[in-house]
Amino acid sequence: MQMGVFVACSAGNAGPDPISLTNLSPWITTVGASTMDRDFPATVTLGNGANITGVSLYKGLRNLSPQEQYPVVYLGGNSSMPDPRSLCLEGTLQPHDVSGKIVICDRGISPRVQKGQVVKEAGGIGMILANTAANGEELVADSHLLPAVAVGEAEGIAAKSYSKSAPKPTATLSFGGTKLGIRPSPVVAAFSSRGPNILTLEILKPDVVAPGVNILAAWSGDASPSSLSSDSRRVGFNILSGTSMSCPHVAGVAALIKASHPDWSPAQIKSALMTTAYVHDNTYRPMKDAATGKASTPFEHGAGHIHPVRALTPGLVYDIGQADYLEFLCTQHMTPMQLRTFTKNSNMTCRHTFSSASDLNYPAISVVFADQPSKALTVRRTVTNVGPPSSTYHVKVTKFKGADVVVEPNTLHFVSTNQKLSYKVTVTTKAAQKAPEFGALSWSDGVHIVRSPVVLTWLPPQ
Repeated sequence: MQMGVFVACSAGNAGPDPISLTNLSPWITTVGASTMDRDFPATVTLGNGANITGVSLYKGLRNLSPQEQYPVVYLGGNSSMPDPRSLCLEGTLQPHDVSGKIVICDRGISPRVQKGQVVKEAGGIGMILANTAANGEELVADSHLLPAVAVGEAEGIAAKSYSKSAPKPTATLSFGGTKLGIRPSPVVAAFSSRGPNILTLEILKPDVVAPGVNILAAWSGDASPSSLSSDSRRVGFNILSGTSMSCPHVAGVAALIKASHPDWSPAQIKSALMTTAYVHDNTYRPMKDAATGKASTPFEHGAGHIHPVRALTPGLVYDIGQADYLEFLCTQHMTPMQLRTFTKNSNMTCRHTFSSASDLNYPAISVVFADQPSKALTVRRTVTNVGPPSSTYHVKVTKFKGADVVVEPNTLHFVSTNQKLSYKVTVTTKAAQKAPEFGALSWSDGVHIVRSPVVLTWLPPQ
């Protein structure tokens, strides 16, 4: 950042647990993962006629006939303790149990594709990979080593129940290739790490989400598509999922913005990405969280899903310089030696111009009521005009249950490009809420909408 380089970092794949984020520094862009409108459907047809929809990238030669039914088995018990056989861990499956059968394997502990390898080595002819509560209904497609379909938790329970109750349970697997136009999308991935940012609640993280589920990209010939050493396949392209896939999308879009605006700082680029992000899916409803099936919040999606074209012309940007980040660090109760880690050899010292971390000119606004929930808190922001020289912006802010939010001034008149104007946001508690409240503050000139997520948090008295 000091050298003018934009840095994008993965939020992590530790979701759906809250407070699971990594890469929390305000000078980097922290990226969560979401789905696209493309899927790789596959179907499990049970002997009782039920069709279960899942996903798979299997494209091998050992296809099962959709017209035939094959024996299916689940080796898990009914107890709450997981049976190693139900997880299809290495060395747990015996040929006399699974040979010639489709095996239902619970997801967890070992890599997903490795479970199929274990089934294959024990003589199984196919696998149904069932999500557990940890993954819910989120489906991740894999290049399996035998015919295999990944299914959600509810569908997995139905398949296991059928396999235990039918006198001679059977099933077959079929693969649907690539399907486009999937609705709803985007959806925040269940594995995508979530906030709040426990280091500094006043800095909302993640910053944005970007495509990170079933991402097609070039692949090294040195590794198999499954990354298993026992997999002899070699491919020029592969499909992977994770925030390590969403993060480079944002780095690439940042390069596009930098090419269009060579003089922009990393903070201006990040601001453009955040304030133009969207929070609705392709059904025009609020973006969902795959972990819950409900609307996602800024703790999951940050400012929203990136919109590359809109980010090129954001209208206004929130800039932050090295001195501002230092003042932010000065609010973080660090020792002089810890501060020197950041300032290196420069003689920069704390001027204490920030009353709290929320004074950092961040494109998101997070207000934390700690000691006296009843008092009014004020945060200040400065925007730089990067749109038409002469423009007038009007503000719109969400109504909150727990607080009144007043923005002054409520109109910004710009007369030149790169002109800076400031505003303040005063938040006064009406009724402290047990859970954080989410909303947005938007400036619009009729062409651009410059949107900042707003989070209000009331901490219990110490």
